[in-house]
Amino acid sequence: MLVPMTATDTPDPRAPSCPARRADARRSHQRLLEAAAAEFAAHGADAPLESIARRACVGIGTLYRHFPTRLALQEAVFRSQVDAVCARGAELAGAPSAGEAFAGWLHVLAGYLVTKRGLAGALIAAHGKDSEVISSCSQVIRQTAARLLARAQQEGAVRPDLSSADVMMLVHGVVAATERAPDQAGRLLSLMLDGLRPRAVLAGGGAGPGGRAGSPGPRCGGRRRCRPGTPWNPRAAAHPGARPGPPGRQEIAR
Repeated sequence: MLVPMTATDTPDPRAPSCPARRADARRSHQRLLEAAAAEFAAHGADAPLESIARRACVGIGTLYRHFPTRLALQEAVFRSQVDAVCARGAELAGAPSAGEAFAGWLHVLAGYLVTKRGLAGALIAAHGKDSEVISSCSQVIRQTAARLLARAQQEGAVRPDLSSADVMMLVHGVVAATERAPDQAGRLLSLMLDGLRPRAVLAGGGAGPGGRAGSPGPRCGGRRRCRPGTPWNPRAAAHPGARPGPPGRQEIAR
């Protein structure tokens, strides 16, 4: 006997269980995140939502279905960018050269900080600096920095007295200093990284595990070992035989 189909048995084409619709919704969600990130980077956290929807090739109604408020969109973009930065750090953690992995990730981190343009400020203004979104994202970035830094220090590629907090402050400083000239951020970051290397590496003496030099230490002008308290002259170390610079010159690694 045929049993009549009730209203509850009728499949709803709008139901989220439909695989095709779920896949389409995921694609729209991702496009909106990418479009919002680009618009926030170009125009700040107050970029028009209509421009974001247009860039994502969806209607404004679709945007509001995924993100009911501007704040919800800002938070989603912020989390996705932090996830991407930390995922790149996890990839680099397996690189053969820990020093190159550390330097490469700092460039990724700086690139993220350059493009976020007030997004964190908008979230702090709405939720407070101790909110879950700010605290959790800051924590995972610090943890990623600490892991990559520890590997680089064990390899002897980074000076041993550096902490992950130092690294974060230095990178933030470079980004803040180049806010009006973001194309200079990479160059300044490379200069900063030179200062993070152990002194013996800067002098050409090499380094062993933990940042300890493989040779007794840098030489003044490439001729003899520096006397205690004698400032190291990086130009003389780079060009053996040259005369040391004037007394009182500070070490480049400080």
